[in-house]
Amino acid sequence: MIKTKYLLSTGCIIPIVFWITTIICGRMTGGYNHLSNMVSSLGAIGTSSQYVFSAGLLLCSGLSIVFVIGLYRTCRVIGRSTIPAIIILSYSLSIAGAAIFPLPLRLHLYMGMPSILLFFSPLTSLFFWSRKGLFPEMRIMSVLCLLIMSLGLLAFFPDILSNNIGLKQRFFHFGWSVWFIYLSYRFTKAMGESKIHLAFIKERY
Repeated sequence: MIKTKYLLSTGCIIPIVFWITTIICGRMTGGYNHLSNMVSSLGAIGTSSQYVFSAGLLLCSGLSIVFVIGLYRTCRVIGRSTIPAIIILSYSLSIAGAAIFPLPLRLHLYMGMPSILLFFSPLTSLFFWSRKGLFPEMRIMSVLCLLIMSLGLLAFFPDILSNNIGLKQRFFHFGWSVWFIYLSYRFTKAMGESKIHLAFIKERY
């Protein structure tokens, strides 16, 4: 069985894969502007970066499932709710859907909708993970990531940053990136602390 710490490490790898994919595809697409152009346009049908972009998103989707498994295992070990972790599967579904059904296919829009549920991961963590002294900094990080992700909702307000839809979208992606990296670090540390605690109990009794 793969060690949980390796599963959790994918939380740091996912953002790296995503951002490198967008940078590479942006360079492959002539005239692409990361501030004004949509992220999904990098994988639009007929673009030179279509298949590279789709491959990167599918890799992120697969890694996020592995990440959720790691979070789930850790939650079971430390006796905490798995709900905030399971919600991350909405990211897995939406980003895979965006890869399989590129623009301008109508299913691209529909498959991307589950990503809105990702907001509930840091939100529910405020109730399930940051109470009773577990992870003292969790509350701050949950609120911070939720606020950053929420800036992505500016995409639904065309009058705000009207020429920077790409920037507005990237607020959302930056938010979940920070959230995944933090969870990877925090839960890896929690798993280690749990093992030390169990070893202490066995040695004492």
